[in-house]
Amino acid sequence: MIVPAPPPGAKAPSITGVPFGTTRDGREAMLFTLVNAGGMRVDITNYGALIVRLLCRDRSGRLDDVVLGYDSLEAYLGDSQYFGALVGRFGNRIARGTFTLDGATFTLATNNKPNGIPCALHGGSVGFNKVLWDATPLLVGDAAGLRLHYVSADGEEGYPGRLEVTVHYWLTHGNELRVVYEAATDKATPVNLTQHSYFNLKGGGGGDILGHRVTINASRYTPVDAGLIPTGELASVAGTPFDFRTEHAVGERIGAPDRQLGIGNGYDHNWVLDRGGPGPVLAATVCEPTTGRLLEVWTDEPGVQFYSGNFLDGTNVGKGGHPYPFRGGLCMETQHFPDSPNHPAFPGTILRPGGKYETSTVFRFSAR
Repeated sequence: MIVPAPPPGAKAPSITGVPFGTTRDGREAMLFTLVNAGGMRVDITNYGALIVRLLCRDRSGRLDDVVLGYDSLEAYLGDSQYFGALVGRFGNRIARGTFTLDGATFTLATNNKPNGIPCALHGGSVGFNKVLWDATPLLVGDAAGLRLHYVSADGEEGYPGRLEVTVHYWLTHGNELRVVYEAATDKATPVNLTQHSYFNLKGGGGGDILGHRVTINASRYTPVDAGLIPTGELASVAGTPFDFRTEHAVGERIGAPDRQLGIGNGYDHNWVLDRGGPGPVLAATVCEPTTGRLLEVWTDEPGVQFYSGNFLDGTNVGKGGHPYPFRGGLCMETQHFPDSPNHPAFPGTILRPGGKYETSTVFRFSAR
C-alpha cells in the first residue's frame, strides 16, 4: 500500500506511507509519515506500532528528531531496548511471569532478569512491539491519524483470551501526539498498554538526558524489590530523590545514596499520579534547557513509569550511525502499576468479556 504524497507547499495535515522492509516471516512493513500544518512530523511503522521519528521545533524554530530509534526495519527486528515501541499485552513487569485469575494460575513467557530474578516484561518474548499491525491512514479535520489493529490469540505469550486491540495515533494542529488505546476480550485477562518512546529533546541523539528538567505530578511512588517488582507499598516521595513535584534536572540526584536508585541503577520506577477524579491530568513535563523544547504528558492512567535509560550502554547504534550512550534517552510510560495482577490493592488491570479497555495519553510539544 502506497499513500499518495500531498501536493508541494500543502498547509493541511497529511499522511503518507512507503514500504519499510520485510519481517522475518516475509511480510511487508510500512512506514507512515504524519505531518501537521506547522510542519511537526511523526514517522510510525505498523511493525510493533513503533514511533520511528518525531520531529518538533526548538525555541528558534528548528525541527529535529527527539526520539531514539533506528533507520531500518532490520534493526528493529533485533531490538531489545523497546525504542519507540507500543508494548503489551501487559506493559512493564509481572513477577516471575505468573499470576492467578479467577482461581487459575497462568504462566507467561519470562524474558527479563533484573538482578538475576526472572519476570515477564512488556508482554513477553513476542509482545505487541514484535508483531505486524493492520494499518489504516486517516485524515479528520485538522489532524492526521493512523489506526492500528491487532488480534492477540488466546494463549499468546501465556495470556488468556482472544484480545482485539485498536490503537489510534493522532498528530494535531496543536503539536500534540495523541495515543488512544481500545481493547476487548472473550476471556478475563490483564491488559496494560503503554508507549515506550525514548525522548532526548536535544534532538539527533545528542548525548545524555541528565540536564533535562523533569516534573512529575505525584506525591507517591511504588518502591521495588531487587527484581524491580513493586513491593506493594505506596511510598511518599517527600524528602527523597523521587520528589519531582517541583522541577529538577534528571542528573541532579540520580547518584544519591538511595537504595531504590541503587536497585534500578537510576530511575526506573512507577509514580502514583495525583488526581482529583477521572479524566486526563498533567502527569509530567520534560524541558531541555539548551533548545527550550518542552514535552507535556497528559493521561487518564493512574501511573507513569519514569525510566532514565539506565540500560543503554553505547552498543545500540541508532539513526544516522549515532550510538546511544548510558542515559541517552528517557521514557515517560503512562500506565497502570507494574505487577498489578499480583497486587489486589493496586488499580485493577483485568479486562472481562463485555467490558472495554479505553485509555489515552497526549504528548504535547512546545518551546520556551
